[in-house]
Order: sequence, then structure tokens, then C-alpha cells
Amino acid sequence: MISLAQSVLYLAFPAAMAGAAVSDLATMTIPNRLSLALVALFMIAAPVYGLTLVDIGAHLLIGLTVLAIGIALFARGWIGGGDAKIAAAAALWLGLPQLLPFLSYSALFGGLLTLAVLLFRRQMLPAFALGQGWLMRLHDPRAGVPYGVALAAGALVAFPDTLFVKIASGA
Repeated sequence: MISLAQSVLYLAFPAAMAGAAVSDLATMTIPNRLSLALVALFMIAAPVYGLTLVDIGAHLLIGLTVLAIGIALFARGWIGGGDAKIAAAAALWLGLPQLLPFLSYSALFGGLLTLAVLLFRRQMLPAFALGQGWLMRLHDPRAGVPYGVALAAGALVAFPDTLFVKIASGA
């Protein structure tokens, strides 16, 4: 049986990832405080869930590796800075066994999201939507794609197979 602390921490990751998706969709930004909160919550959750120092070190290495790759992609203009940071924070939580599923699902959802956004941008907005700032940003062909939505979806699909969920379920 999991403790109250474990239950709260268990919900932190999905809630933060959902928050990142909503923020990116609404504002085309993912706040730094959200990525930093995920890192801080991982550092609290890991010992509460009984992860060993080796496990924690491995998770940190994965997160830092994804951050380094994300920074390189950001420097080339291929992804946003918020995307790089939230991907690294998600990788920190997911660990090595779930890294490939996370990246694969994120790529799949990213492709679908990009197609949906491109199709959306070909449509004329109805009058009621013209006053909605977030819809106007999303519709703007010069704007990017809120890839945080795809990263969040990929992370949420990969999360059930993490150490956190296995420990919480007693598996």
C-alpha cells in the first residue's frame, strides 16, 4: 500500500505534464518553473519511492543527456527552449527503460499534431475565434507548433511502465 506522500508525488508528474501541454497550447511557451518543479519533485519522489542511489544517478544522467541534446536542437532552431527543458524533466522521471518509448510516442504525436496544426492553419477562422489570442497564435503560419503537447502526450503514455508506477502498484 502506498503512502499519502507517494500518492501525491505519483500524481505530480502527470499533472505537471498536462500543465506543460496546456501552457504550450495556450501561450506557445512552457514556463521554466514547471520544468524546475518536475526536477525538484523527482528529487523528493525518488527516495520516497525507495529508488537507490544508482537508480537516481541513472535517471539524472538520462535527464542531463536529453537536456544536452535538447539544447543542441534549440541552438539550431529546431525546437523551442521550453520543449528542450520539459523533455529533459520528463526523461528524468521516466528513466532509461522508458526513454525510447517516450521519444517514439512524442515523435508520433508530434507528427500528428503538426499535421493537425497545418490543416487548422489552412482553414479560415470563424468570427468568434478572432478574439481568442491563443487560437490566433496557433493559426498564425509564422508560429511554430506547440510541441510540448506532443511531449506531454508521449510522457503520459510512457509513464505507466516506470519504476514509480511499478512500485505504487506493487509489481
